[in-house]
Amino acid sequence: MQKLDSVEEAKALLNEAKDWGVWRWLTEKKRVRAAADVAWADLEKVEKEIKSSWGDELRKAYRELQAGSNLDGNAPSRRVYEKAVEEAKDVAAELKEFAAKLKNADDEAFQARMSAEETFDEAERRLSVPLARQGSERAIEAYELREKFIRRAEAARRK
Repeated sequence: MQKLDSVEEAKALLNEAKDWGVWRWLTEKKRVRAAADVAWADLEKVEKEIKSSWGDELRKAYRELQAGSNLDGNAPSRRVYEKAVEEAKDVAAELKEFAAKLKNADDEAFQARMSAEETFDEAERRLSVPLARQGSERAIEAYELREKFIRRAEAARRK
């Protein structure tokens, strides 16, 4: 995966933001949000392209894992899961294990992003610069975890 300019710009801005005071955070938060949104959109686009290039077997194994994590006790989600299990029944165990590692990396990156978002929301409610700095660090970590997942997903395409 080539580095995306929008992600690098967002990370640079977040690194710079670690040194901002309250006033600067208040005046620049829209710019930070805009840069973050562009970066996340670009990462999601690349991720979608890579996932669509996976082979059928890996896609089936991954879909089964996604459906399993989306089970909520409702009939529609159960049907989706059962269908995914049926489609993935002939997928090799080794490939399913590899898909599980990919899914774990994906989940970890998603959780990091949500943690950063929650930290920024709390910082804004409290007007807390220390929390905003912490949110910046978490957002940078979330970008790096997402990039790491995308590199793994890209490698999966070659398998």
